[in-house]
Amino acid sequence: MYFFYLSKKADTVTSTVSKQMNRQTNVLTKYFTSINWDTVLGKIISVAISIILLSIFFLLINWIGKKFIRHSFKHTKRGQHLTSNRMNTIYTLSLNIFHYCILFFYLYAVLSVLGIPVGTLIAGAGILSVALGLGAQGFVTDVVTGFFILLEQQFDVGDEVKIGSINGTIHAIGLRTTQIVDYDGTLHFIPNRNITIVSNLSRNDMRALIDIYFDPNEDITKMSKIIKNVNQELAPKYPEITQGPTLLGTIDNGHGQLALRVIIYTKNGAQYTVQRIFLATYLEELSKAGCKIANSPLNLTTAD
Repeated sequence: MYFFYLSKKADTVTSTVSKQMNRQTNVLTKYFTSINWDTVLGKIISVAISIILLSIFFLLINWIGKKFIRHSFKHTKRGQHLTSNRMNTIYTLSLNIFHYCILFFYLYAVLSVLGIPVGTLIAGAGILSVALGLGAQGFVTDVVTGFFILLEQQFDVGDEVKIGSINGTIHAIGLRTTQIVDYDGTLHFIPNRNITIVSNLSRNDMRALIDIYFDPNEDITKMSKIIKNVNQELAPKYPEITQGPTLLGTIDNGHGQLALRVIIYTKNGAQYTVQRIFLATYLEELSKAGCKIANSPLNLTTAD
């Protein structure tokens, strides 16, 4: 009798669960049946086609715009007040701004096609202003710093600079980052907010100091005459030299070592070549004259 009761109770529970599952299944079936799948599918296809057409349109606008900017800068006559580096800086910045504008309008158009009320989102942005402000703080700082870098003309594309521990040539200046190509070929991306102290090595002539160390028993007058003859012979061959070469005379490095110092001012970038050629010629001519020459440390610094 007891087992019969349990069996009947189990049949009742099973029947109840089955009815509930059938009821839920009927509800889901009615829900999916009530959907107009032709309309939904048509809407999805319509939105997909619209996004594809918008993408093609903005890609075309982006290609035409960049080509127009390149063409404009290529055929723009450079005024005397604008250097080549400055023109390159304005060119890269123009491309950068154009890229961000195209991206903004493209996202706006896609969101509008998807039915997202962009205008309402923008109007209600005050609700999330604090969160957005904290998230975009670094971006805003980058843009503001980049603006003042351009306004103050701290550096241009092509300038050789030292920013922190990085030395190299400015490759591009953007709204967010500045790109520097290191002397070993490494491309550095530096956020503009991290640029605090800039040493521009391209604004002034470069000064090359050549110290030729010699034995104190050597004839200084004879060595000086040889160096002056080399200067007179080589200087006219290098138009990159802006001042000198000038023989400053005998110096003491503070450790009892005497040297004859020559100073040469050159245009930026030419100091290394000029320095190597003059030093090699000095050593060659002094050696031919029988002068005893010690090691000659080199010193290249920015002109004051």
